[in-house]
Amino acid sequence: MALKIWINGTLFDKQDAKVSVYDHGLLYGDGVFEGMRSYGGRVFRIDAHLDRLWESAAAIFLEIPISKEAMVEAINETLATNEILDGYIRLIVTRGAGTLGIDPTRTRDPQIIIIADHIELYPPKLYEEGLEIVTSSVQRTQAESLNPRIKSLNYLNNVLAKVEGLQAGCIEALMLNRNGEVAECTGDNIFLVRDGVVLTPSTDAGILEGITREAVMELARQAGHDVREATLALADVYAADEVFLTGTAAEVVPVVLIDGRLIGDGRPGPITRDMKKRFEALARG
Repeated sequence: MALKIWINGTLFDKQDAKVSVYDHGLLYGDGVFEGMRSYGGRVFRIDAHLDRLWESAAAIFLEIPISKEAMVEAINETLATNEILDGYIRLIVTRGAGTLGIDPTRTRDPQIIIIADHIELYPPKLYEEGLEIVTSSVQRTQAESLNPRIKSLNYLNNVLAKVEGLQAGCIEALMLNRNGEVAECTGDNIFLVRDGVVLTPSTDAGILEGITREAVMELARQAGHDVREATLALADVYAADEVFLTGTAAEVVPVVLIDGRLIGDGRPGPITRDMKKRFEALARG
């Protein structure tokens, strides 16, 4: 069956799904997006994702032209039409078509695009054995320049760090902020385990507060772990007993090698494995 893309209330075949070349989402990255997962045909924490989308849009003075309730209906319609139960949803809102100048007041008709598809971010083997990452020289964008809570279409900062990771033979890369503190990876949040304590960078580090990150923090506390948001240095990562990443597409994935340094005994640790199981049970429940 040909994939159908939802654009402003109409479902188009994938090859016919188009926006204007004058759309400021294309010209300037002027827009916002969310990535969501569906399990058994239900979107995981859809309310949290939509709240974040609306907050991102408000932060860039972009008015989303439909209600949250209508957006939920559109997402469910797109999933059902494509007969996707376990999949990935990319929800995009662009500024709309305008002039070749950056003036957002000269645009019209914001575009709402919903793509539902299947995704495999990491090979299954890496969830069992762990992955290797490197630290990128590309710094996380300063909060004073662009609020990290805004999930905008301008992802070039992350793309450049991703390229650097790929050039080093790794499919993910760690990003530091301008103070040299651990922030996040190009598409995932990072967690460390040290002496049984679960640590993750605080929002002050310039991170995107991931929906999966929040869920894993809740699960870790329910499991009786001491969970702390903290200022972390690269040395803390190297000295960790366990490291794992979280993200909408990635879910929970262990890291066993960073910058050529072995983490723990080089195998996914017990807390990482437990968080992976707990998250899978939560998401698929």
